[in-house]
Amino acid sequence: MPLTLTLLTTAIPAAKRGLAFGIWSGVNGLAVATGPLVGGALTEHFSWQWIFWVNVPVGVVLVPLAALRLRESRGAATLDAIGTLLVSLGLFGVVLGLIRGNPDGWASPLVLVSLGAGVALLIAFVLYEQRWAAHPMLPMRLFRNRAFSAVNGSGLLMFLGMFGSIFLISQHLQTAGGYTPQEAGIRMLPWTGMPLIVAPIAGILADRFGGRPVVVTGLVLQALGLALYGVITGAHPHYEYGPVVPAVVLCGIGMSLYFAPTAALVMDSVRPQEQGIASGANNALREVGGALGVAVLSAVFSAQGGYGSERSFVDGLVPALYVGAGVVLVAALCALLLPRRAKAPAGAEPTDGEPTGGEGAGDAGQPVIEPVKA
Repeated sequence: MPLTLTLLTTAIPAAKRGLAFGIWSGVNGLAVATGPLVGGALTEHFSWQWIFWVNVPVGVVLVPLAALRLRESRGAATLDAIGTLLVSLGLFGVVLGLIRGNPDGWASPLVLVSLGAGVALLIAFVLYEQRWAAHPMLPMRLFRNRAFSAVNGSGLLMFLGMFGSIFLISQHLQTAGGYTPQEAGIRMLPWTGMPLIVAPIAGILADRFGGRPVVVTGLVLQALGLALYGVITGAHPHYEYGPVVPAVVLCGIGMSLYFAPTAALVMDSVRPQEQGIASGANNALREVGGALGVAVLSAVFSAQGGYGSERSFVDGLVPALYVGAGVVLVAALCALLLPRRAKAPAGAEPTDGEPTGGEGAGDAGQPVIEPVKA
């Protein structure tokens, strides 16, 4: 997934990347929209194991297409084996601890050891990359770049609030609403299908006005949508789908406005040859944010409610959604730290003392030398 963004960056001129990233986000939105429908239908009519088998023919078709049609892009030729091992095992430990926290108990040996070892390994990874790695897989100096740090911080928090909320709302549709998995997927379309419409527009807006205002607006709308869903759900003693539709639509618009400009901001915050690193780091932090979101909001839900009745589910859902909305609002504050300029012009000094990529990447992902202008 991260490399799709890297290859797209090298293939599209800088002036058109906002629109290209918008289309990229829209296609991702199509996958998000159809995923619950296909997954729900497979789970309902066959078995949950088919969610894995259905991907096999997709891969069989795409492998030769990728080999024949994608242009090459290269970065550093040296693999940071020690750094790769440290960060992989560290993330594995953290995610394992998070997903086992609620079912096994947060004081269980597995959870404590997993989280402790994971955090220790990630600290070791940071120290190794900063002090000893000859060719670091994630140069720590990138985080001195305000744009890189702000966009990754907001991404982690956005996915924490959003994924945790979607996890609970999808269950709310099936438990309180009584819908089948497929019917619940259909009713999530006003949220998950919105990127098809909004994401390309968001890319155009980012090209014209810069990424920061679009990203901040998207995060604020996402937070308002989650809070509105909580308010409406808490006010209705029995489940009704109609009243929550505006909140679901608002969440979909906010998510769509966030995705496309973020892709451009990540790519433009680093050197062209480091765009693969930047995209991979952003993707990893978002995935960790999603795992954190499911764990944290599920813990809030379990502390306040449960599955015993519709009222009990709502008692847990509403405060969890408020927490999710608050986290996304903090993400909006992080996004306000983004530089005003979405892109540094070729040959200009990069923002915050760090070089920026994207302006003139060659076929192999290397910078193109600009002619001297009189």
